[in-house]
Amino acid sequence: MESSNTAVSAANGTEEHVVEHSGPTQEERARRTEPAVLKNLLEQMLLVRRFEERAAELYTLGKIGGFCHLYIGQEAVGIGAISTLHKDDYILVSYREHGHALARGVDPGEIMAELYGKQSGVSEGKGGSMHLFDKGRGFLGGHGIVGGQIPLATGVAFAAKYLKQPRVTLCFFGEAAVNIGSFHESLNLAALWKLPVVYICENNRFGMGTPIERSSALYDLSQKALGYNMARAQVDGMDVLAVRDVMAEAVERARNENAPTLIEARTYRFMGHSMSDPVHGHYRTKVEVEEHKRHDPIKIFTNTLESLGLITQEEVEEMDRKVKEIVEDAVAFSERSDDPHPSQLHTDVYTP
Repeated sequence: MESSNTAVSAANGTEEHVVEHSGPTQEERARRTEPAVLKNLLEQMLLVRRFEERAAELYTLGKIGGFCHLYIGQEAVGIGAISTLHKDDYILVSYREHGHALARGVDPGEIMAELYGKQSGVSEGKGGSMHLFDKGRGFLGGHGIVGGQIPLATGVAFAAKYLKQPRVTLCFFGEAAVNIGSFHESLNLAALWKLPVVYICENNRFGMGTPIERSSALYDLSQKALGYNMARAQVDGMDVLAVRDVMAEAVERARNENAPTLIEARTYRFMGHSMSDPVHGHYRTKVEVEEHKRHDPIKIFTNTLESLGLITQEEVEEMDRKVKEIVEDAVAFSERSDDPHPSQLHTDVYTP
């Protein structure tokens, strides 16, 4: 697994300035962070993990249909990144977005109901797992087309700047999206027009079943920013505090300087690409998956907090019990919710 070293660069005129430094350890970062913040980050990661585990069970039982892409293993990226945003900032995500929605504060019951396809779902049962929206929280999807959210996020950032609103747009996508044309067009415009947007590539190594080594001539994806005179960073996506620190710098740059950043967070999904994909599939071995599980972001973070005396095992167990109860309440809410009425089929499809 990658270390938490961070590499940042920003071009200045025709001369590129690259600053590379060995970042602090997670323990060092934890020492300078408020205990309440640390516990909240852990609780959010636990909530995402338990929610996704339950979603997997419900999918196998036929309660959830369609596609379902789980975030297990990648929790530190979404939780760490979103923790740096203001409440009126914007977030756009790919189809692996349950964890991001939970991190943004979207109601777990409404998310689960959406996975069930129920009327009480956050998208009224019409979007399902891949299309979670909550306009009130600035959560603008959930997008099923690979990379489809990247130009949309660029447009949202342009609108915020045009309207003179001090809002930052955060755009999440997988590493497979960096080779499509709209990624490059978006970064070029964001840098040219100086837009308040942060692009965060969640590099989990596999675009479905294809390893990055077979799909990209460039392994260090953060270097893609160099072609667009844009600040860049690479961070250990299994370290929630490393992600949070790098994101804080990028968000400040976007908000105060109207300058975009490309962040590559190196992470790993413990499940298959989707629920239709076996955990190991034919493209990775059980040994490989188990090796990466040794770097489980939740276990690592828990161990760090316990070693510093900031949390006890009993507190962790109580926290886990609490989030499991939240998830079960979400399941119960979904079970008793109504299906969408057929009369609503065309509602919200067209505006006269």
